[in-house]
Amino acid sequence: MNKTERMNPQQFRKKKKHKYRAQKVTVDGHSFDSKLEAGYYRQLLWLKMHGDIKDFKLQPRYLLQEAFTKNGKTHRKIEYVADFEIEHKDGSIETVDVKGMETPEFRLKLKLFEKEYPQKLSLVTYHAGLGGWCELDDVKKFKKQNKI
Repeated sequence: MNKTERMNPQQFRKKKKHKYRAQKVTVDGHSFDSKLEAGYYRQLLWLKMHGDIKDFKLQPRYLLQEAFTKNGKTHRKIEYVADFEIEHKDGSIETVDVKGMETPEFRLKLKLFEKEYPQKLSLVTYHAGLGGWCELDDVKKFKKQNKI
């Protein structure tokens, strides 16, 4: 297709990129929103296989606000779908979201999650300079200290 030809709607939808440049990936029949998330899934499989964690779940859902009606208008419930929920060997639960960056929408859902649920919510990412998988806050501190 040259620059003067127009795309039809089907061609445009196929060509459309994710706004954060993430590519959907399928591993073991599970669809992930990014290569980063699929990589963390592989890490969790390895940890479970070696007995470092008891188990984990994919895409757990958390209700942040019930649906309600006000002035005759019905408002839908607000849910947060995390990437993973890990059950550690000691029985504690950790919710994990794999992120390259925090979005304003996520920050709001994080506040609502923190108010409603007792378990830790970790934001993780992969950073070779910090030795692999680490918390997003650690990457921010590292970049700030090293002025990256």
